[in-house]
Amino acid sequence: MSKPYSLDLRSRVVAAVETEGLSRNQAAARFGVAVSTAVHWVRRYRSTGTVEPSKIGGYKPRTLQGEHADWLIARCREKDFTISLLVEELLAIRGVKVDRHSVWAFLHAEGLSFKKSLFAKEQDRPDVARRREQWRKYQGRIDASRLVFIDETWAKTNMAPLRGWGARRVSESLCKRRGGSHS
Repeated sequence: MSKPYSLDLRSRVVAAVETEGLSRNQAAARFGVAVSTAVHWVRRYRSTGTVEPSKIGGYKPRTLQGEHADWLIARCREKDFTISLLVEELLAIRGVKVDRHSVWAFLHAEGLSFKKSLFAKEQDRPDVARRREQWRKYQGRIDASRLVFIDETWAKTNMAPLRGWGARRVSESLCKRRGGSHS
């Protein structure tokens, strides 16, 4: 993307037209800019009183703002999720169509992260814990010569995702920069 002309050049072209009485064509020829550029700068100066350029790009407002952002933050604090799941929920529940990168950028900007456990949460349930203890108790009674080894190296058995996004404790230094207290 190109950069705007310097304020010095803009000011000299407008000054040549406004104070020296040159036409826009003459000022454009003197300073080596297009006539349409000189016309635009003089028009901007007369309507706004400044020759500063307007913002380049970034005119599209972000979709995940306001109530959608509040909902997404609350949703992330609820339970486990993936970015793909959030994209689907935003469309199904909120009627907001966004891509994965938009959700990722929002979560990253908000400092939300979620690290998933390598162990199933079911292991903490009393009934599952009891059965696991029974298995450990009787494991030594199994005759190893009767066991058959099945090579399943071609199959991926560790299907638990290693990474994800969600609420994260805000560090003290980050809170001080934001002017708040840490949690």
